[in-house]
Amino acid sequence: MKLVVSDPKTGRTVQVDIPEEKRTLIIGKKIGDELSGNDFGLAGYTLKLTGGSDDSGFPMKTSISGARKIRSLVSTGPGFNPKRKGQRKKKMFRGDTYSLEITQINSLVLTPGAQALDVLFPKGEKPEEGEKK
Repeated sequence: MKLVVSDPKTGRTVQVDIPEEKRTLIIGKKIGDELSGNDFGLAGYTLKLTGGSDDSGFPMKTSISGARKIRSLVSTGPGFNPKRKGQRKKKMFRGDTYSLEITQINSLVLTPGAQALDVLFPKGEKPEEGEKK
């Protein structure tokens, strides 16, 4: 399970792997809930859960309650880009409650901690073109 943390002030996004023992802190929460970043290596941060996707790649949607997966008739929004005006289509979505089937959790920084994300997660150096990875 990965936690994607986005900071709207700096535009920086980082991915944090969530260990098995910490996953129970997220299970049962809903989109829009607040979460403390202390448990995930983000000391002092407060995060807002904004969505995610499951192990099959289907996005979560706030209008679907629970942790279920359903086909919903949509005309716009994430997961569907209409080709013509008025087009609608049935698409598969996941509900608004986080469960073990969710593999990516998207979050937004509400209050930053003492250290910036750049300090907590420094950018990796890219190898030069002549070097092997």
